[in-house]
Amino acid sequence: MISQLKRSKMYFPSEKDNSSPPVLLNLSTSEDFERFNELQISGKVNAIFDQYLLQVNDLVLCRNPHLSKDDPQIQNQVSQYISGSELKLQGIWAFYPWSGRLIHVLNERDFAEVRTSRNLFKITREEQSFLSEKRIGIVGLSVGQSAALILSLQRSFAELRIADFDDLRLTNLNRIRAGIHQLNDSKLNIAAQEIWELDPFLHLTRFPTGVTTQNLGSFITQGGKLDLIIDECDSLSMKIELRMAAKKLGIPVIMETSDRGMLDVERFDLDQNLPLFHGLIDDIKDIEHCLKNNPKELLFRIIDLTKSSERGTYSMALIGKEIRTWPQLAEDVIMGGAIASKAARMILLGNQVKSGRYYFDLNEVITKA
Repeated sequence: MISQLKRSKMYFPSEKDNSSPPVLLNLSTSEDFERFNELQISGKVNAIFDQYLLQVNDLVLCRNPHLSKDDPQIQNQVSQYISGSELKLQGIWAFYPWSGRLIHVLNERDFAEVRTSRNLFKITREEQSFLSEKRIGIVGLSVGQSAALILSLQRSFAELRIADFDDLRLTNLNRIRAGIHQLNDSKLNIAAQEIWELDPFLHLTRFPTGVTTQNLGSFITQGGKLDLIIDECDSLSMKIELRMAAKKLGIPVIMETSDRGMLDVERFDLDQNLPLFHGLIDDIKDIEHCLKNNPKELLFRIIDLTKSSERGTYSMALIGKEIRTWPQLAEDVIMGGAIASKAARMILLGNQVKSGRYYFDLNEVITKA
């Protein structure tokens, strides 16, 4: 028993490990079957969830939309699907270190088929397959958290690289989906856990120090060049570095700023001569000097205060006086994530999305209605 427990520590993260991904076990293999048994006696499992049959039933229903739920053929096909081996040995068991949950799910191919079945045909099977080969990078997990979740809900990537160095504070809970028990945990882990709890098979690569000058190359190219970057970071210098690297490698960049639904699209994949930020900072001769001595000027140029919302512009004048930084509302952040993920999918699928700045201002639309 002692040797088994020691060996299990090699296989499994420590109890309530907030940084490790889910452990996936295929009990049809002897190695994973042994690991499963060791996990059960390790004391790390807090709860077991087995709705495997329900998922099989959903799979059969998805493949037979012409049949009613009560049609005998449905149950016959369910029986055929699960025949051949003990039910426990079928599919995949996913263990979540941060919660101690052990969950029985379909194999990845069938799991993905059922989970994306309600995408059809707003996203076709061919488009779903095409998107499943794409790599997307997200820098910053405020608007970025919402974009990451939506892309994950729709299974719109092969790999999602997410980066954020910051920890959750109480002030973040006006817009970031998390619980107060997660205060001081990293925003990166919180976002990753949310995604893996809806789909343990999704490929997430995490950058816990955020994107820096030192790891920018790895973020963009390691494991394959990114197909698209969503920039939601706060650092002005990194925004510039990201675009310079994306421009050099021909990678499109999109950014949503959660004020008036402002979306920037920079199609460096179509034109590597595009000026950064649509040319808004081209006449600043010494960017480094401006970043060091007058960052507000650079920020105001990039966001173009003349087109910001009235309250957004007013708030900017109060930074460092009555508020610490710019305000962001949950409604704007979540809508911004949806806008960014929609634009990302359109670009990746080859739709005619032009470089430029777009506004999706609900206040304007609703008051004009």
